[in-house]
Amino acid sequence: MTPKIDQFLRSEAPATPCLVLDVDRVEENFRRLQVAMPLARIYYAVKANPAEPVLSRLVGLGSSFDAASFEEVEACLAAGAAPEHISYGNTIKKEAAIKAAFDRGVRMFAFDSEGELRKLARSAPGSRVYCRILVGNDGAEWPLSRKFGCELDMARDLMILAAELGLDPFGLSFHVGSQQIKTTAYEAAIAKAAMLFTDLRDAGVQVRMINLGGGYPVRYRSEVPEIDAFGAAIMGAMTEHFGNALPDIVIEPGRFIVGDAGVVSAEVVLVSRKGEDDPVRWVYLDIGRFGGLAETEGEAIKYTFRTPHDGSEEGPVTIAGPTCDSTDTLYEKSNYRLPLQVESGDRIEIMSTGAYVTTYASQRFNGFAPLAEHYI
Repeated sequence: MTPKIDQFLRSEAPATPCLVLDVDRVEENFRRLQVAMPLARIYYAVKANPAEPVLSRLVGLGSSFDAASFEEVEACLAAGAAPEHISYGNTIKKEAAIKAAFDRGVRMFAFDSEGELRKLARSAPGSRVYCRILVGNDGAEWPLSRKFGCELDMARDLMILAAELGLDPFGLSFHVGSQQIKTTAYEAAIAKAAMLFTDLRDAGVQVRMINLGGGYPVRYRSEVPEIDAFGAAIMGAMTEHFGNALPDIVIEPGRFIVGDAGVVSAEVVLVSRKGEDDPVRWVYLDIGRFGGLAETEGEAIKYTFRTPHDGSEEGPVTIAGPTCDSTDTLYEKSNYRLPLQVESGDRIEIMSTGAYVTTYASQRFNGFAPLAEHYI
C-alpha cells in the first residue's frame, strides 16, 4: 500500500472490485533491480501486467520487453518500444505469429524443440535465437514444472542445428519458477547453463547470452529475501562459472516490477458459517479465482488482506469468491484469520496484487465483469 494508492482509495472510493496501481512504484522497483544487477539487461515480462501506463513508463526508463504473444509484441510497440528491444520469449508460437513479429522488426526468439526451431528458420530467418533448458524449481511458490525447456543434450544439438539452419544461436535461457524464494535455485541453474556453454563453444557454437528468466519474489504474507541477496548470489555464480568472460546477461522480471505496486479493493458480499457452532466463518468477496486471483490455485500465492477493523479480535476464516463454482475458494487450509467485526458491505484491500490479476481475470464468468483498473 503506497501513500498514493491509500489516498486514491480514500478520496475516490472507486467501485469494487478494482485494481489501483501506483506507476511510480513500478519505476522504483525497476531502479532497485538495476542497482542489484547492474550488468543485466532487464526485459520486463509483459504478461505480469500489460497495461499501457506500465509499458510506457518502462519504455521511458530504457527497459526491454519479454513478450509471450504477438498481441504483447504489438502492445510494446504501441507503447513506444523499439522492436530490437523485444524478445518473443514463448517457446510455443504459431508460425503466423512468428512471421508477424519478424515483419514488425523483432529479431530475438526463444525455442525449446526442433519443431519450433524450424518454424523460426522459415519465418524469422537470420534471427537471434536462444534455447530454454530445463532446471529445478525447488523454492518456487508458483512452479513452472516441465511445460517449457529441454534437457541439456537436446539443447546442445538444437543450438548446433540452429546455426545450420541459418539462425544465430545467440544464447540459453532458464526459469527457476515464479515467486522463487531461494537464491540457490539461480546458482544451480547458472552452473547447469555454464556446462552447456562450454560444450557448445567446444562444438564451435559461439553463444554470447544467458537469460536468467524471472521469478524474483515480492512479499505477500511471509518475508522473502531482498533483491540485493538475489543479485549477489547471481553475480557470484556468474563470476564463478564464467570468470572474466561474462556473456550478455538478460533477466525477465514481471512480478517483482509490478507486484507490490498494485492493490485490489474488494467488497465483502457475505459472512456466514456452515453450522451454529462452527468456529470458521466463510467470508465471500466480490472477486475470486475467476475474477483474477487465479494464483490462489492450491493456495500457492498467499495474499495479505487489510480490513477496516484491523487490530480488533480475530477468528479463523475461509475466504472465497462470489461465483457459483465451488473451486472459487481462495483459502481454506492456510490458517487465515480476519477480525470478528468483518461484515457484509465492508471494503477489503488485497495487497501486492499488481501482477497477473488483471490478465487472469475471466471474461464475465457468471456474468461478473472483469475488475476495473486505475493507474495513478
